[in-house]
Amino acid sequence: MTPSSFFGTSLRRDPNQPADLNARIDAQLRERLEEAVDFVCLDALVKRRQALSLPPPHTDSTRDREEFTQSVHAFLTELWNAIAPTLSDGQRQKIAAAERVPGDETQRLLGMHVALARELPDYWQRFEAGRTVYAEHLASGGERRGLLGRLFGGG
Repeated sequence: MTPSSFFGTSLRRDPNQPADLNARIDAQLRERLEEAVDFVCLDALVKRRQALSLPPPHTDSTRDREEFTQSVHAFLTELWNAIAPTLSDGQRQKIAAAERVPGDETQRLLGMHVALARELPDYWQRFEAGRTVYAEHLASGGERRGLLGRLFGGG
């Protein structure tokens, strides 16, 4: 085994993962973020439906999937709006670069949050605080606009 081939056969790395360390970090962050957002939004959707005595969401329902996707967009947008005022100019430029990457709205928002997670040492604490407020606010049936901004002192 040659030294260059030794590092290419790491048992810890999935062969489908990118070889570049930065790309692997981004992929891991994106995966973790997708799982966390799915949990937040699905949990909020289920609890909201329970409170309204509605049936739980179904995977096969186009309407339920659309409602879930709207919930994902709302949560990520509100979290971004709460965090954005605290960013430095350099951080804003890095996030703007992630925002311009082609893709659908969900992928664009996730990309912005991946960049935020890389830039902000306390991103996951902010995410958790936003999750708590989002879930409580949906459960109360209140208006969501500006809620996370008030939580983080932005509105």
